[in-house]
Amino acid sequence: MTGAHDTTGPVVVVDPYSSGALFAAAFAEHGVEVVAVLTAERPPDAYAASYRPQDYERKIVFGGDLDALAGELRALSPRCVIAGGESGVELAERLAPLVTPGRANVPGLASARRDKWRMAEAVAEAGLAVIPQICTDDPAEVREWLAREGLEGQDLVVKPPMSASTDGVVKVAGGEGWAEVFARGIGRVNQFGNVDDRLLVQKFLNGTEYVVDTFTDGGRHGLVDVCRYQKVDNGPHMAVYDAMRWVPGDDPAVPALAEYARGVLDAVGMRFGSAHIEIMNTADGPVLIELGARAHGGGQPRFNRVATGDSQIDRTVRALVGGEVPPGYRLERHQMCVFHIARASGTVRDVSALEAVKDLPSHHFSVMNLAEGDHVEETKSLVDSLDFGFAILSHPDAEQVERDYKVIRELERGLVIDPAGA
Repeated sequence: MTGAHDTTGPVVVVDPYSSGALFAAAFAEHGVEVVAVLTAERPPDAYAASYRPQDYERKIVFGGDLDALAGELRALSPRCVIAGGESGVELAERLAPLVTPGRANVPGLASARRDKWRMAEAVAEAGLAVIPQICTDDPAEVREWLAREGLEGQDLVVKPPMSASTDGVVKVAGGEGWAEVFARGIGRVNQFGNVDDRLLVQKFLNGTEYVVDTFTDGGRHGLVDVCRYQKVDNGPHMAVYDAMRWVPGDDPAVPALAEYARGVLDAVGMRFGSAHIEIMNTADGPVLIELGARAHGGGQPRFNRVATGDSQIDRTVRALVGGEVPPGYRLERHQMCVFHIARASGTVRDVSALEAVKDLPSHHFSVMNLAEGDHVEETKSLVDSLDFGFAILSHPDAEQVERDYKVIRELERGLVIDPAGA
């Protein structure tokens, strides 16, 4: 078995999708090959556009025999095995202890790095705050739990324990109709093509939502960035992203978030690699929403380089080819991601109203995936937001970024979505 930290072999990325697609070019700059291991012949639809098969000389499709695949990879003497997209986390966590045990997370806690219920159990066992919740396929158990916890008539969240990107997440205001939401969710095929055979039902938390992105090497957890989410209700859909703001490293909220995040990473057994931790900062302190044992998705590391001069991709490369991996970060530019929101489904008109986004003083990058006359779905999740489009605003002046954010929302009012075309 390999596992020594001085290997000069390739890097193995399982499902190099979403931000995981950025590893190939970053390692190529140092003459390091990335081997792609795929959990299926084709990527999930949500990730298909990010996959660049031309970046990999070697692509291995997992056929179901874990030991055979581990043996094939060990023969390459790889430096590490890591997940690219969320769909690759489970297989990467099973492979790493067999292939690169010196750079693997705690095997016995693998399920806590993917299954949100097991994750919450591990974090609670470590003495950290978690959301009151139940995971089951039986609505009778949910009903009994609600009564026992005194949550009847309160806002709830129903979500799958094994999906990502707010896929299937539903807010149930006042708990009204939770059973119907639960019934619709059980047996649903999620964005990864898997059946949601259990669901989490959670108390809805009030507070400010943050994401803490980290990189861990040898069990030492470094802070790569902290961002503050702003979400809005779009009809019944609670998980609609409005904006994500990069937070300065010296912001008063950061120390408590960082301490809690490091506790979570220890609790779920993170020893090597990137993590994306969503935390609600409540009046009583930080509470875990969920953790992804991979880099922040949606290409965020590219934009994080602009904001901080660094990223989870860059730190992974430095850890594996030699270089300094700092414990924290410094914000060099004020930055925000603004997600476009479709308030209804229908045929979109006057798309040209958003062309002015590129002329804003803080405009850094933007994507608009609609053309005149296209059909647009009402925004329900992060996947919908990314399908519609977004803009990255970046500027030395924080007030300029805020002004330009307001202009984008005003420009959106110029879009016409005709429900008759739905």
